[in-house]
Amino acid sequence: MGLICLISILNVVVRYATNVSFAFTEEYSVFLLVIVTFVGAGLAYTNNGHICITFVVNRFGRHGRALLNTISFLASVSLFGLLVYYGSDLAIDEYLFEETSPALGYPTWIYTMWLPLLSLAVLFRIFQVQWNELRNKR
Repeated sequence: MGLICLISILNVVVRYATNVSFAFTEEYSVFLLVIVTFVGAGLAYTNNGHICITFVVNRFGRHGRALLNTISFLASVSLFGLLVYYGSDLAIDEYLFEETSPALGYPTWIYTMWLPLLSLAVLFRIFQVQWNELRNKR
């Protein structure tokens, strides 16, 4: 996140001083933001900091919370499973069609391949947390 801020601020200063913009800042900022988002999602799931409506969750008993936990687990696995599938499909298409980025001309699959890889990492973390919860209940 610090790197995103640094290159964005440098771009603003250089653009203000010289009226010329760095071409790489947008591509790198978006790429780094995707990485930060997926790392944050994995960390949030590990720390049980994912979105939940505590007003509703606190009204349920132990069995109701277990049901909501199962629904949350299944929804998370479905979402990140779809991201793995469609992200892989997108990265493969960009590789096969040799798409390049508009500013720097880099192959776009270099950026896109991180979507399914980081989704797999988050999926691993989701299963790990669920496994630990099931093991602790026994």
